[in-house]
Amino acid sequence: MAASENEKEKKIEQHDHHQDEQQHRNKKRKQVFPYGNYRAYYGYRLGQDTEEDPRLKVFKKEWFEGKDCLDIGCNAGIITIQIAKKFCCRSILGVDIDPDRVQDAYWHLQKLMRMKKATKRPGNAPKLEVGESANGSDCSIEGSSNEETKDSPRNCSSEETDLFDIVSFRNEDFVNSRDPPNKHYDTILCLSVTKWIHLNWGDDGLLTLFSKIWRLLRPGGILVLEPQPWKSYDKNHKVSETTRTNYQNIIFHPQLFQDILLDKIGFRTVEDITSSVSGSKSGFNRPILVFQK
Repeated sequence: MAASENEKEKKIEQHDHHQDEQQHRNKKRKQVFPYGNYRAYYGYRLGQDTEEDPRLKVFKKEWFEGKDCLDIGCNAGIITIQIAKKFCCRSILGVDIDPDRVQDAYWHLQKLMRMKKATKRPGNAPKLEVGESANGSDCSIEGSSNEETKDSPRNCSSEETDLFDIVSFRNEDFVNSRDPPNKHYDTILCLSVTKWIHLNWGDDGLLTLFSKIWRLLRPGGILVLEPQPWKSYDKNHKVSETTRTNYQNIIFHPQLFQDILLDKIGFRTVEDITSSVSGSKSGFNRPILVFQK
């Protein structure tokens, strides 16, 4: 009789364990990212074999070197950190609406700095292989080589340079937050973010984004904009009721952004550097426009 009871208890425990696993799988499968705040975003954008984000190859050193920079929608902070290392920013702040992605970004920064301290041979740039962050984000950070920094006034990969003094991250709803008092930037990046702001806050949110960027830029400042094409909106507009509704009411399609930024917001010039970008995975060959205030 006791053996029979034990068998029943064992079956119940196994059944409960199976149910817990199934619920976990269902929860994971149902997880959505209404702000584009994907885990492992850089992992599937860049792939496992890409040493450096292809966009960095067309970014100009003078946009960043010795400059105060802002990266809107930084996700796990990979390109934020790479820009700081490669171009020797004076400062760069990455902001993201998802606190988990900001935690990932600090995790990657801390890991890179630990690896840097462990590298004893001079000139050996640390390489952070594809791995998992605290929140399960797969991505890689490549250290800058001597070739990349030899023309810089200071060596960004030297022991004297502490990236913690240059790079910072903040959890922030950029569109709806107040402008920081007396804070301005020389360069602002907005890479593959406009679609998510557009879907979540409509045309008004998009105009707020552009206007706020304009206010935060110093005279002569640079906006590096990578807007997603309209066809990609269709793939993601069903992630929430808000995005469904806004999608139906959007008037300012991405092909109008350039005119809006020049004629309505007030940027003086624009340069299209799209054709120079190579090496992006299929689905990520997006226009890159550089506006100057």
